[in-house]
Amino acid sequence: MRKKNWYIVGSALLASQMILAGCSSSNSGNGAASAPASGSASAGSSASAGSSESSGGVTQITLWHMEEPPNRVKRINEVIDQFNKANPDIKVTAKVQSWDDAYTKFPAAIQSGNGPDLLFTIPDYTTVIKQLGVVQPVDDIVKSLDEKHHFLQSAVTPYQYDDHTWAVPAYGMVQVLWYRKDLLDAAGIAPPKTWDELTAAADKLTKGSQYGIALPASKSMATDQVLYSFLVTAGAKDIIDGSNKVTFNNDKTVKAYETYAKLLKDSPADSNTYTWGEPQAQFNAGTAAMAIEKGQYLSTFESESGRPASDLGIAPMPVASGGEEGSIYYSNAIMMLTKDAKKQEAIQKFFDFLYDPSNYGNFLNAEPGLFLPVTEDGAAEGSSFWNDPVITKYKDQVQVLLDASKKGQLFGFTNGVAGKIGQISGPNYLAQTLEQITSKGMSAADAVAWGQSQMESAVK
Repeated sequence: MRKKNWYIVGSALLASQMILAGCSSSNSGNGAASAPASGSASAGSSASAGSSESSGGVTQITLWHMEEPPNRVKRINEVIDQFNKANPDIKVTAKVQSWDDAYTKFPAAIQSGNGPDLLFTIPDYTTVIKQLGVVQPVDDIVKSLDEKHHFLQSAVTPYQYDDHTWAVPAYGMVQVLWYRKDLLDAAGIAPPKTWDELTAAADKLTKGSQYGIALPASKSMATDQVLYSFLVTAGAKDIIDGSNKVTFNNDKTVKAYETYAKLLKDSPADSNTYTWGEPQAQFNAGTAAMAIEKGQYLSTFESESGRPASDLGIAPMPVASGGEEGSIYYSNAIMMLTKDAKKQEAIQKFFDFLYDPSNYGNFLNAEPGLFLPVTEDGAAEGSSFWNDPVITKYKDQVQVLLDASKKGQLFGFTNGVAGKIGQISGPNYLAQTLEQITSKGMSAADAVAWGQSQMESAVK
């Protein structure tokens, strides 16, 4: 889902920003308008994170999620309704919240006993809520689900630290290279596999009113995300370790920034204002031949481009010489906040239902192509994931996304868990480092040294 830049104020976790930012809904290439929240953190929920509640023998479970676009709300409610119908002794109630309140209002609501039993999360956010002392380990739940369905390690790892697993992975999102097959074919260009091929293709495809690629270059998480995919493929994924030691300044990072700056010469002139929607709009309009983003490109391509599905090309993120395969990957998960044994038993049943391959795809396809399975059998042939018409039409493209998920990385979670990663992601220091090159004329080496200094100061 798409989120805004905002910061935690008045805590030791200043400037932590939502990593999950920037996933457009299927309603618009620029991101859908969010539905009004049906619940509010300040108003509280019907369940307390630590107390047992039941009515007429029915165990009540409250779930907060932040998937506000109407299509996502509708599908999540449908899946929950199916579970409730099959389990009359349990009632799961979903309440739509806003990521804008996640750092400012949720902690107070949770600490006052007005929080949910289950709360959607991402790796950064889990480190914040865990400090409240209310997040319950889900080791047994994850072990039991893993034995049946086999989680991707890239989905579980960001939630495993301090001797426990702190959230149940729910869905993943991964970046890839999107290309207009019609435009590359017309230019006689094969999909690029290396950085050298990528920069050469972008240069050749830039002519007249057409640009070779559209990249974000604003001070935003959108820019952070694409930059990090370049850091991964440069072999420079470890920007901070589990002891919060910053390791950003190195030759591979410098090469990544040099390459990004070079590609910006073949991106529209106003790329310094771009976040998530603008590159997709340029791509669908045919004014940009390539872009780097997550799976939201599937659902709007035909309607916005007027081109057949076969013209939507996809490839793994190109790799630098001496680099490694991969790209940025987000494991979105669900935290359990209740200590009540009866509720925990009901929650186990809910997860058993959700991850059953006959149900799991119905949940994932709230946003086809963007929400990816985090279990092996969830992506297997015959699972409900493949029943959606968008997934069926773009089966080959979806398989590339699934394969890329297995090699995904997330900054702050590659070499231990950096508890202070929010101080780096919040101020968008990856993007700010790029700005030193594009706006202030620094060399890539000087800009990366500047970024190292800023990050070190931020995590002190």
